[in-house]
Amino acid sequence: MMRRVFGITGWKNSGKTTLTEKLVAEFARRGWKVSTVKHAHHDFDIDKPGADSFRHRQAGATEVAIVSDRRWALMHELRDEDEPTLDAILSRLGTCDIVLVEGYKREAHSKIETRRLEAKDRAPLSAKDPHIVAIAADFAVAGENLPVFDLDDTKSIVDFIERTTGLAR
Repeated sequence: MMRRVFGITGWKNSGKTTLTEKLVAEFARRGWKVSTVKHAHHDFDIDKPGADSFRHRQAGATEVAIVSDRRWALMHELRDEDEPTLDAILSRLGTCDIVLVEGYKREAHSKIETRRLEAKDRAPLSAKDPHIVAIAADFAVAGENLPVFDLDDTKSIVDFIERTTGLAR
């Protein structure tokens, strides 16, 4: 199955999550079915201590599914397993028009790099990543060969992603 994947990458506090949220809203407004994958570099938990599902995981369950008439979630404890690859995660997602991937700096999918003025002293990722195809910044960026968008110009960025991924109707 051909899956359209587009990434949002950048240094910490560069605006990745805010841009991803805006992109999801704009894609959905345009009628596209969007999924997201967010990479975390730290221990995280989506469960609450004391909840039944938390107790199941604490007791040793490798996978715990929580299901209701409104949503379902599947949590997988890695225990001694390696972190799954992005491809492994993508293969588990349901059908959608596009997957937006936040993070995963070193993966080989097309990405837009986010930049914020307060983090301007960080080396641009685009200099070393040929998969970065555009930049979104909250300041004027000079000397780039890539398209540069205002970080808040969500509609233009979605237009670009639609063209880049072949999603445009």
